[in-house]
Amino acid sequence: MHRFTTLAVAASLALGPATSVLAQEIYAPNLAYRTGPFASTGIPLMDGQADYMTLLNDRDGGIGGVTVDFEECETGYSTEKGVECYERTKSDAIVTQPWSTGITLQVLPQTNTDQIPILAPGYGFSPMQDGRVFQWAFNPPASYWEGHSMIAQAISDGDLDNLAGKKIAFLHLDHPFGKEPIPLWEAMAAEHGFELLPIPVGIPQMQNQSAQWLQIRRERPDFVVMQGWGAMNATALQEAAKTRYPMDQFVGIWWAGHDADLKLLGEEGTGYRSISWSIPQPDAPIMADLQQYVIGAGKSQAEDVNSVFYQRGLVISMILAEAIRTAQEIHGVAEIDGPMLRDGLANLNITDERLAELGMTGMVAPFATACNNHTGSAGAWMLRWDGEKFVQDSDLLQGDADLIAPLVEAAAAKYAEDNAPWPVDETCDPQS
Repeated sequence: MHRFTTLAVAASLALGPATSVLAQEIYAPNLAYRTGPFASTGIPLMDGQADYMTLLNDRDGGIGGVTVDFEECETGYSTEKGVECYERTKSDAIVTQPWSTGITLQVLPQTNTDQIPILAPGYGFSPMQDGRVFQWAFNPPASYWEGHSMIAQAISDGDLDNLAGKKIAFLHLDHPFGKEPIPLWEAMAAEHGFELLPIPVGIPQMQNQSAQWLQIRRERPDFVVMQGWGAMNATALQEAAKTRYPMDQFVGIWWAGHDADLKLLGEEGTGYRSISWSIPQPDAPIMADLQQYVIGAGKSQAEDVNSVFYQRGLVISMILAEAIRTAQEIHGVAEIDGPMLRDGLANLNITDERLAELGMTGMVAPFATACNNHTGSAGAWMLRWDGEKFVQDSDLLQGDADLIAPLVEAAAAKYAEDNAPWPVDETCDPQS
């Protein structure tokens, strides 16, 4: 059984691993998806997450002298199974990591009563940025709305008015995840005078998108922007190549930038871009530690530790670990609970200096969260496939806060109204 207790006291933080005999463990389950139609993306992400926690346990004796139980509960990306995993793990967990916008939306209403924070790095419901309304939900370091705002900046050469009169196809999974960016694109289209062409891909159609790409060939959009996941991405890339759609006019969200999908195309994929809040750093000091303590010790399932998704998994578990560490410091205890972790997640400060200490310089941009900003808004880079690998193709980009903030506020207020009575943290100032 996986349990955490509250036996440890502030002294254990000061004394470190030597006092860990007093401690039990911190239970931080991960609602993984190593099976099903999205397994190709899930496996490297879960490998990176698990390896980071194994490193902390084996190299450091855990976090603050307490080991972390990072048990996986397999969902296959099914919302129903995800909710079952949440219910099965919630009594002992300090966090839930849903790994699906659908699962996130299902468990979100329960967070106020269960007092278990949702950690959804770079996914979930973009209005979760409003920590006044979504007190228990966090999506650092960047939201989908921020990501698609950055994509729009990239394809417009920094001025969205350059898109006036153009046609943009939004190829998306017909699922809450896929639909999440539509309100932002509608707002940008209305303001800047371009045509938005939503093209949904049903889960049964993910590996047969001939109808969608026939429509793209007929409509001849200036850009195709993809909110894709799993098998959908590889199929879309292959269809784009087959129909000779210009790859430099095809851009995906960070979950549509999977090395393995592009390796299937090789040179044919040259020019395809993906926005990304993480960049692989094969020579980062943490990679040497992982080789020594985890990979070389036979404790990893990973096949390509330099891939975008594996190293993104490392960053995701780093965010959780730093939140645990911050919560320990705030409360002066080693074995934290869910409400304590919420405080840690709301007070993250991932600086350049801290990234250097962690051996992760350049893997993610610095960011900080606050009670009124549960996203942190780190920004992201555009990556481009050069025929063999993804390479950095832009400086750090930022979402358009002036556009996004009112959308977040309105969507959060509507959510609270639709789910009334819904508690709002009135002690926290709205985002300026």
